[in-house]
Amino acid sequence: MGTSKNNKKESTLTASEISALWLQYLGDSMAICVYKYFLQIVEDEQIKPILETSLQLSESHVNTIAKFLKTANFQVPQGFTEKDVNIKAPRLFTDQFLLFYSYIMTIHGLSAYSLAITSSQREDIQNYFMECLLSSKELFQHIERIAKNAPNFSSVPTVPSPNGVQFEESTGFIENLIGDKRPLNITEISNLFFNSKKTGFIRSLSLGFSQVAKSEDVRKFMLKNVKLAGQDAESFNTKLLEDHLPIPEKWDNEITASTVSPFSDKLMMFHAAFLVNTALSYYGASLGSSLRTDVIFMYKQVFNHAMQAGAICFNIMVKHGWMEKLPEAINRGALALEKKN
Repeated sequence: MGTSKNNKKESTLTASEISALWLQYLGDSMAICVYKYFLQIVEDEQIKPILETSLQLSESHVNTIAKFLKTANFQVPQGFTEKDVNIKAPRLFTDQFLLFYSYIMTIHGLSAYSLAITSSQREDIQNYFMECLLSSKELFQHIERIAKNAPNFSSVPTVPSPNGVQFEESTGFIENLIGDKRPLNITEISNLFFNSKKTGFIRSLSLGFSQVAKSEDVRKFMLKNVKLAGQDAESFNTKLLEDHLPIPEKWDNEITASTVSPFSDKLMMFHAAFLVNTALSYYGASLGSSLRTDVIFMYKQVFNHAMQAGAICFNIMVKHGWMEKLPEAINRGALALEKKN
C-alpha cells in the first residue's frame, strides 16, 4: 500500500510543473517548425550547425515532455505540426537574421529554464530543466562565438571605473524631472541596451510576418506590432544616445521581399503572443530596477504598448480558434450548480 502511494506521488505533477512543461511543449513544437524551414534556406556553413542543434534540442524536449505528461495521465498539448510550416517557401530571412533569431530565442529559453528549475518540486523535473539549461548554455556560447564576427551584432556599452567607493547623496527624483539628469547607471544601461535589441527583434520579425500573413486581421496586427515595437526600441535608443552610448543595430534589412508564408497564421500569432509575454516580463523587471524618473515613465509607456499588443493578439487567436486552452482548477461553483439542477 505504501509503495503504491509513493508511486502515485512521484508521478503527480504540480500546477507549476505542468505550466512549465506545457508552455515549453508549445514553444518547442513551434521551434521545430521554424528550424525545419530555416534549415531549408540557410547557406552559411557556420550558422547551419546552430540551427541543426536547435532543432535537435526542440525535438528532444517535445518527446521528453510528452512522456512526463503521459506518465502523470495528463493531457498532452496539440502544439504545432507539419501543417503549420511550408518548408518549400522562398527565403524570408537572411542567414544573419537566422543567427540573430537563434540568439534571442536562446536567451528567452535560458530565462525560462532557470525559473522552471526553482518552481518545480520533483527532482526528475528539476534535473530535466537543468539539462535544458546546460544544453542551451552551450548553444548560446556557440552563437556568441559566431556572432562576434557578424557586422550586425552590437557590443554592450562599457563604462569607466569609479574613483573609489561612492554613495548616492539624493534620490534624484526631483532633479530628473526639472533639472539636469544624472548619467545612466550600469543597470539602466544594460536593461536599455538589451530591451532595445529584443524589441528590435520583435519589430523585424513582425515586419516579415506582415508580408506573408494570409488573414487580414493578422496582417493588420503585425503591422501595428511593427509600429509599437519600433516606437519602443527608439525610446530605449534615445535614452542611450543622450549619454552618447552605442545602440544596437537594426535588422529590418535582413527581411527579404518574399510574400509567400513559410508558417501558418496560427503559428505566427502564437509567436507574437510569446514575444509580447516575454516583453512584459523584462519591461517589468527593468522598471523595478530603474531609479531615474524619466526612465521609469518610459518603461510604463512601453509596458502599456505591450499590453495593448497582447490584448489584440489574444483576441485574434480566440476568434480563429488558435489559442489552446491552458489546464484550469476545478470549477467548484459550476459543479454545485450542476448538482442542484
